[in-house]
Amino acid sequence: MKKLLNRVLSIAILAGTATSAWAGNPQRAGSAGASELLINPFTRSSGWADVNVGAVKGLESTYMNVAGLAHTNKTEIIFSNTQWLVNSGISINNFGLAQRVSPGGVLALSITSFDYGEWEITTTDQPEGTGGTISPSTLILGVAYAQKFTESIFGGVNIKLYNNNITNLNTSGVCFDAGVQYLTGSAKKEWKFGITLRNIGPGISYSGDGFGVVLPVPTYGTTYTQTFESRSASFELPVQLLLGASYDLYLNEENRLTFAANFTSNSFVNDQYQLGVEYGFKEFFMIRAGYKLHENRADQESTTAITGFTGGFSVDIPLGKGSTNKFGVDYSYRTTNPFNGVHNVGVRITL
Repeated sequence: MKKLLNRVLSIAILAGTATSAWAGNPQRAGSAGASELLINPFTRSSGWADVNVGAVKGLESTYMNVAGLAHTNKTEIIFSNTQWLVNSGISINNFGLAQRVSPGGVLALSITSFDYGEWEITTTDQPEGTGGTISPSTLILGVAYAQKFTESIFGGVNIKLYNNNITNLNTSGVCFDAGVQYLTGSAKKEWKFGITLRNIGPGISYSGDGFGVVLPVPTYGTTYTQTFESRSASFELPVQLLLGASYDLYLNEENRLTFAANFTSNSFVNDQYQLGVEYGFKEFFMIRAGYKLHENRADQESTTAITGFTGGFSVDIPLGKGSTNKFGVDYSYRTTNPFNGVHNVGVRITL
């Protein structure tokens, strides 16, 4: 297990070094593809600005920091729905299942589906529309494993399959995340630190009949047409390196405040700084808020619709008196400009 941890750390350091030279480069904005990999489909972590890289636990770790998956007690099931950029017609459905498979190991499966609604088909010959529609879709399938190495050190890897389909065009690719968490402090381990690399993988490209081009073929006295296939340029995946820390302040046995901070180094857009705070009452009711600050070193102009502020709450209901099994309801909101924000609702079962 120590060898596996060393490998995870080595990969994180090497990949972070390789991408750091391009981190926060606004000139590369828009040159990466598969931007759906940067959207958090989970409710709790999105409610405080994706700040809990060091403290995240359970299934939500498959997006934030896969090392936190090792904190899963036994079984966890999550379903969430996101209304992305309200009035844009985009919705995101997410399902996840985590299961402890050994005293220190947890295996998880996550499926995220993007529905972009229907678009009217237009062509150069029929700019007003052909009468037909297309329905683009994206599917992200993840298989993750996390391991508890000591009482303070956790690590994990998440392998993700990305697929995007636009009627007669499609693309598929594979990437992975790797993360480590370190917990320290008193018996309650109130200090938590995390580091994770996300979306490491080779470039991918589109293919399909949509690249067919009909051109005339001149011959001796006769001209006919033939379909030729053009080639799509490949694009890179949106690599990220995240560093985060959090501190749990226990006011008493029933009330807790958690303060968290995070730095996100992006390979293709501006770097980000996140701050968040969460209040918990008996781990029964939690309310959280966060702010995401985008570094604008070049032109001081925003490159995202997300304006910064996020908020949310959770309610965990025990499934029996004195039972550790719980049913939870989560809600989060992210402010945007333009559109009317991002709403996320999720339910979870913890066994």
